[in-house]
Amino acid sequence: MDSDYCPPREPLVILHEDAEVLLVDKPAGLLSVPGKGPQLADCLLSRIQAAFPDALLVHRLDRDTSGVMIFALTPHAQRHLGLQFEKRMTQKTYVARVWGVPPEKTGTVDLPLIVDWPNRPRQMVDHENGKPAQTDWRMLKTDGQTSRMRLQPRTGRSHQLRVHMLSLGHPILGDPFYATGPARDFPRLMLHSEELRFKHPQGGRSVKVRAKAPF
Repeated sequence: MDSDYCPPREPLVILHEDAEVLLVDKPAGLLSVPGKGPQLADCLLSRIQAAFPDALLVHRLDRDTSGVMIFALTPHAQRHLGLQFEKRMTQKTYVARVWGVPPEKTGTVDLPLIVDWPNRPRQMVDHENGKPAQTDWRMLKTDGQTSRMRLQPRTGRSHQLRVHMLSLGHPILGDPFYATGPARDFPRLMLHSEELRFKHPQGGRSVKVRAKAPF
């Protein structure tokens, strides 16, 4: 898969910038941080640091996920935001398109996750050894074959939303790891980080930043 890495060339989309934080709309197909090897060096962090040399990493999005991502512009902001993510004080809202139609309109998935070592970076449900993971979901609309969902993770496990939707029987469209058959046959992973709420490192006021889903 590494040899297929062709990151998009579109310019940075800045959603919010001040003295402490920078929020951007990450395009799908671009790594958040460098991968192993020179062919995976191009990433959002390196592009951000080319324009904002002081920018520091706070969290990541999967390569194939688009949407709101926050960077710190000072060490103080990085520590402050890092603690918010660690203590689950931030609120993240995603939009996804999934295969099929859930029988309910809303629900919560509470399934522990662990890396599937022989098939990494895939993750899997493991009730004995997995780390706790919870996702609140709501169906927004459906065309009868696919559904648009709002997803709010309470935890931040790797591939959490992707595995949790799969566990419901509704894989996210275009998912190269978890979707099969017609559900996989889409031009991109239909998962977008639509909104991030956090406390501003300077003064602690609540800030909400949004980026509309491109699908």
